[in-house]
Amino acid sequence: MKIFSFRKLNNSVMTLSMVMATILVLVPLGLIFFHIMKMGLSSINLDFFVQIPKPTGETGGGMANGMAGTFVLIALASLIGLPVGILGAVYLVEYGGTRISAVIRFAADVLSGIPSIITGMVAYAMLVEPMKGFSALAGSLALSLIMVPIVLRTTEEQLKMVPDTLREASLALGVPLWRTSLKVTLRSAMKGVVTGILLAIARISGETAPLLFTALGNQFWSNKLTEPIAAMPLQIFTFAISPYEDWHRLAWAGALVLVTLMFGLSLSARYLGRTKQQS
Repeated sequence: MKIFSFRKLNNSVMTLSMVMATILVLVPLGLIFFHIMKMGLSSINLDFFVQIPKPTGETGGGMANGMAGTFVLIALASLIGLPVGILGAVYLVEYGGTRISAVIRFAADVLSGIPSIITGMVAYAMLVEPMKGFSALAGSLALSLIMVPIVLRTTEEQLKMVPDTLREASLALGVPLWRTSLKVTLRSAMKGVVTGILLAIARISGETAPLLFTALGNQFWSNKLTEPIAAMPLQIFTFAISPYEDWHRLAWAGALVLVTLMFGLSLSARYLGRTKQQS
């Protein structure tokens, strides 16, 4: 009887501890989101989405160029990072026993832990200095370096969950290994791969430090990929440290839009992951 009472007490204590830990995590997140909504919701209007920032001293304006620049940078980074990450994961799964596979995994783990500002410095040395100027290409390269290890490791884990019987059946029909990997294995794990892609996009969409070294920012529209380009994280940083109250309101509005975007991507990734587990 005493043992039963002790187990019941221990279970209650652990349950209460987990509830308290959950509250400690959710309360700061809720406070941050509530404060951002409180400060930024009043500045959300049509002009915010269709206009560029007004000159210093004028009220109004928006972040249309920053939103467009963010989408351009994410699209270019995805064009660079997604094929490298996905194909690298396919190689690790199909040829995982070699020494070079261990090196690739170790390099991906190290790259995912490197501070983003260091990634920006590397991209600065690789593209900004040789091109003699900041550009959208340099910014997308920096973001793709952040994206590659996330996509590679998540895709690898999803591919490992595909039953070996599918591969064996395809190979038994005479399908080459490379076609089996792309048409059978990768397609079977596509929901999980998309989940990893969404998480990687959510990660890079809010990065500021690497873009300071590469994209630099732009108060106007950017017409060339070889020129500095605006991005929402850069504009939020610039407006937040400025002495103008109107720019502060735009910064809060931009923060609200950016947090909502990241929140939506994270929810989509969790939804896809849950539906994959249920199927």
